Amino acid sequence: VQLQASGGGLVQPGGSLRLSCAASGRTISSYAIGWFRQAPGKEREFVAGISWSVGSTYYPDSVKGRFTISRDNVENAVYLQMNSLKLEDTAVYYCAVRLPGRAGYDFWGQGTQVTVSS
Repeated sequence: VQLQASGGGLVQPGGSLRLSCAASGRTISSYAIGWFRQAPGKEREFVAGISWSVGSTYYPDSVKGRFTISRDNVENAVYLQMNSLKLEDTAVYYCAVRLPGRAGYDFWGQGTQVTVSS
């Protein structure tokens, strides 16, 4: 599976961005998908996940209520809508695929930079 993340950019605090993760090489409708981010000098952080079956979603408290993950199985893509962005949301954002029965994520996109700055 190849993943291409896009949609990052520069936004002011309080603004919104929508990240996209387009998959190729394999349909991802049967896989769990996650979005992660990594800021300079910090460890990679999970920010959103969606299951393959009923589409259950998962968020850490740091983004809950502001970020929304969704998937479009027809487009073979996953999205991350980010609202009310804060300075601390600045990071490189990655999408990743977890194969069935696996504990970790197996395929990763190249990342897209999100910068929140006034």
